[in-house]
Amino acid sequence: MSTTLSRFKFRFTAFHLWLLFLSTLMVGGVVAGAIVFTQGLHVTNLNDLVPWGLWITIDLSSIALSAGAFLLCAAVYLLGLKKYQPLARTATFIGLIGYSMAVLCLMLDIGRPDRFWHALVYWNPHSLLWEVTMCVTLYFSVLSLETLPILGSADFFQTRWPNLAKKLQGIHRFAPYLAVAGLGLSMLHQSSLGALYGILKAKPIWYSPGLSVLFMASAVVGGPALTVLASMLSARISPKAIINDELLENVSKFIAWAMVVYLYFRFWDALSVTYTYVPGRNEGLAMLTQNSLSFNFWVGEIFLGGVVPLILLHTARFRKHQILRMVAMALIVGGIVAYRWDTNLVGQLVVLSYLPQEITARYTSYFPSLIEFVAGAAIVAYGMLAFTLGVKYLNIVRHDLGDHHAEEASHAEEEVVLAPATGD
Repeated sequence: MSTTLSRFKFRFTAFHLWLLFLSTLMVGGVVAGAIVFTQGLHVTNLNDLVPWGLWITIDLSSIALSAGAFLLCAAVYLLGLKKYQPLARTATFIGLIGYSMAVLCLMLDIGRPDRFWHALVYWNPHSLLWEVTMCVTLYFSVLSLETLPILGSADFFQTRWPNLAKKLQGIHRFAPYLAVAGLGLSMLHQSSLGALYGILKAKPIWYSPGLSVLFMASAVVGGPALTVLASMLSARISPKAIINDELLENVSKFIAWAMVVYLYFRFWDALSVTYTYVPGRNEGLAMLTQNSLSFNFWVGEIFLGGVVPLILLHTARFRKHQILRMVAMALIVGGIVAYRWDTNLVGQLVVLSYLPQEITARYTSYFPSLIEFVAGAAIVAYGMLAFTLGVKYLNIVRHDLGDHHAEEASHAEEEVVLAPATGD
């Protein structure tokens, strides 16, 4: 009897506690989603003046922070930088998670999720929103194909379904073609998300061709930053994760210079608003820099999300220090989220009245309801849970596992210097 009971002995660890916490958030999100689907969006604080709130910010942020996939895959398969393949593996998996999070946000926000397929059937090529929908759908398919070899290489998959695992791994030979498709599709919709705001003439603070460039620049910074941060955190928490610190530092150098470009465009985008007075546009800048969004803009987006990581990454001794590098990456990720929140809200909180002889700016406010917070937290928890399971069971953060296909193609052997998971 004691032998039988010992077989069922269960040891509750910190890992199980983490899974329980994330699962609890997700269960709450399922309940919140069910309420939204059955009762409608009136249970939220979204309205006709502010139709895009917390969920759209999570959507925009998750897409921006998934940009490491197309950048690193392009570096590996198009530029021939084979040594970055293990990092591209991590970025691809993060990209798949990020885009699935975006889909979940849109399912909540769309109001009629049962009609999600309409854009795929009833084409409207004159609509930027349609173009974004098609690009996201197609790129999500590309990411799924790029992730299948990772699933096929998992130990549990090879043990249970060896033939299927071999076929899934065989998809890897199409990686260069998928990288080309992913690069085009991702660049299209990253910039088009900005253009979607930039063509709205009724919102003067948005009406700018610079938003396309800013959305692309912020994605180029945020995507690799999250990949580096997630890799380093995994190595400190899980023995399953093994990193090559030299690779991560090299990517950090790229992020440092990409930050310069991003902040330059961000500065000129704001400065150009002051050249002339346009009703609604100047009030939007004042709201961003002096009123309700000013703390988030100056502290969250510019100082903590821009200036501090810029100093940390451009100073060699700070960049080489693992803890400071992780801090810099976390601040960049937070800064990109703050930028997407600021941009999304500032155009909606300033409302123009077009009554004759009275073109004036009026103001509204928005704060997410509890149900928005619960559903949004559940989507973030889903992303964390998926990445946690990926680290533990799919070896997505293993820089010692080279790409055998890439090695055979290049006929070169590279020595990988592994960094201690707990070293500073």
